[in-house]
Amino acid sequence: MNESPETTVTRLWLIRHGEPDPEVRGRCYGRLDVSLSAEGRRQLESVAKRLASEPLSAIYTSPRKRALESAEIVAAPHGCGVQIEHDLHEIDFGDFEGLTYDDISKLYPELYRQWMEQPTEVEFPNGESFSMMKSRVTKAVAALHDRHAGQSVALITHGGAIRIVLADALSVPSANVFRIAQRYAAINLIRFVGSHPVVELVNGVLS
Repeated sequence: MNESPETTVTRLWLIRHGEPDPEVRGRCYGRLDVSLSAEGRRQLESVAKRLASEPLSAIYTSPRKRALESAEIVAAPHGCGVQIEHDLHEIDFGDFEGLTYDDISKLYPELYRQWMEQPTEVEFPNGESFSMMKSRVTKAVAALHDRHAGQSVALITHGGAIRIVLADALSVPSANVFRIAQRYAAINLIRFVGSHPVVELVNGVLS
């Protein structure tokens, strides 16, 4: 007897990429493409061991190097390979990309102040706004959920994208999304019963 859609259970693992190369430390990076640091690779090896026995049907990743490299490490114990989902990329900071925060505060003082006070209300020059990112991320995740109903799937992406998915599942207003912690290589789990999400793990970090 087949399960009804209302009782189908889908497990969505949300994994933040590992620590990036030190070259971006203190800089604004979203679209900027950087690799993992040695520590970042070690972090993801721990994640891969944690998920080695999970029957993953698919592994999707942001196209950014730091996420793709993380996804390849997670995928190593599994036979499903890695698929790129472009809409899982981090927010595009536009003209802020690669600048230090001190640079940004001097070059764009009013916009910087707004960003610090209301981070979800800013549209970055020649980049994205939080609402634009939220729209593409939630649509992409909904499509993946429908595609893999009844399965276990891992998404390797960025702190901003993961906060959006968790906030959506928990009905957290966008203004409060940064109250959800996401350290490098954090593991999160949402279990969907039909279309109803149950958040089971947030910001789990392995030593």
